[in-house]
Amino acid sequence: MFIHMKELQYHARPEKPDPIFAKKLQEVLGGQYGEMSVMMQYLFQGWNCRADQKYRDMLLDIGTEEIGHVEMLTTMIAQLLDGAPVDQLEKAAKDPLIEAALGGMNPQHLIVSGLGATPTDSVGFPWNSRYIVASGNLLADFRANLNAESQGRLQVARLYEMTTDPGVRKMMSFMLARDTMHQNQWMAAIAELEAMEGKIVPASFPRELELQEVSHQYMNFSEGEESAEGPWASGPAPDNEGSFEYVAKPQAMGEKPMLKPAPDFMFSRPGALPNLTNEGTTSGKGLF
Repeated sequence: MFIHMKELQYHARPEKPDPIFAKKLQEVLGGQYGEMSVMMQYLFQGWNCRADQKYRDMLLDIGTEEIGHVEMLTTMIAQLLDGAPVDQLEKAAKDPLIEAALGGMNPQHLIVSGLGATPTDSVGFPWNSRYIVASGNLLADFRANLNAESQGRLQVARLYEMTTDPGVRKMMSFMLARDTMHQNQWMAAIAELEAMEGKIVPASFPRELELQEVSHQYMNFSEGEESAEGPWASGPAPDNEGSFEYVAKPQAMGEKPMLKPAPDFMFSRPGALPNLTNEGTTSGKGLF
């Protein structure tokens, strides 16, 4: 059960309208790493959680907080759309919003949503549930969460530099701080899980069933050997199951692929002239 409080988690009021920045702000609302994505990602991970209840509770805590962040952003976008920052209005420009649209405003904010936010990114692409990760493996999911918060905070930081509006910056300062907390949160949870079950996902898959000769080989598949200088190419591996081995010139370990010819009715072979029957194949039995 969810209960909505009318008050926002933090202030979301610009000092002046800015329809063009409203378009940019859509990215951290409905983009791949926007608040809609982390909201749905955390909620589905929590609803599907079969592990210790503390993880479920934590996921639902942060997922529910992200619902509030979605509301903050939609509220801010709606207020940014309340007018148009046109320096000089010609008499011919009867509607300043139309002039703003010609200068870069998202016309869907006028046509589709009636001066409201939309569940889309900054170029109008609809939010997609394929943006989210909810695999059922907590370590894999928490690493995906850390990436989502990292990318999200990066985008908010870039947007912070694209505006001078004190009201917008105040809200974004709050969002940056919460993203800092959430990155720390996921790093702490990841460290706990790694200490319990190891660093490789999935931990329960028998390691003897993988080709362990190549489990810690760094293979140089590009010109130059600068990559050999990195900690991923020599020394103990983080999983504590072996040491890295640098392979300067990897060799093919498989054979040349040789596929069987396709049946005539696939029309794939040059010069193939199938004797089609009324049913559509050389066999007379049809494809289906």
